[in-house]
Amino acid sequence: MAKGQLNKYLWLVKTIYQAERITLEEINSKWIHSNMSDGEIFSHSTFNRYRLDIEELFDILIECQRKGGYHYYIKDVENLQNDKIRNWMLDTLSVNSLTKESNKLKERILFEQIPSGRLWLTPIIEAMRDSKKIKVRHQGFWNDAASTYTISPYCAKIFRQRWYIVAYTDERKSLRTFALDRIISLEATNEYFQYPTDFSPEQYFSSVFGIIKEDPVPIEEIEIITYGHLGKYIEALPLHPSQKNARIGCCPFCLYL
Repeated sequence: MAKGQLNKYLWLVKTIYQAERITLEEINSKWIHSNMSDGEIFSHSTFNRYRLDIEELFDILIECQRKGGYHYYIKDVENLQNDKIRNWMLDTLSVNSLTKESNKLKERILFEQIPSGRLWLTPIIEAMRDSKKIKVRHQGFWNDAASTYTISPYCAKIFRQRWYIVAYTDERKSLRTFALDRIISLEATNEYFQYPTDFSPEQYFSSVFGIIKEDPVPIEEIEIITYGHLGKYIEALPLHPSQKNARIGCCPFCLYL
């Protein structure tokens, strides 16, 4: 697929999402002022074809509310808002399309580097998809030498701009977390594994801050007290999903994990 075509799909999704309800005439009014339109508006046939393509590519359904003037909207928008992967993907692709559209913006948008994410993430996700084991040569910061493991990748997680993978290791007969930036080499195998139906990545990390899960360690409640405006930052970006905020007068600001 041409990058320009993908950018058009992203523009259409973002426009309808932000408007909540919008007619084709209103879409065209915005579209004609974009750098991608080349002065041409969406015909009904082109627009409907784009709707089908967007559903197939992103699993996003654009519906039409005929009563009151044929307004288009995204169906199950709550699910889209709660879908972390699709939101991350759409945000990433949208920023990329905007910077491609205007080269002047490239130097004004700064990103954090994610070590080795591009190098190993794709083959790991492919192995997860195909339920195939992979061999990795990995050296942790605390190890003097690298070790080779045959692993069954269960899930991937990003934490503080680093990618990690939770996998069952044949050598240790247990789950282990590997940092992708500590992987030296990776080799695909033709050996399949059975992903356990009772394993839930969300549940696995539910009582963990970060990526290290140590069993058996009892769960404890932690109280953090902050002063001034710092509490507002922690409230807006929780440290953990279990965080509960509490205010006592103007200060201090308390949170519980």
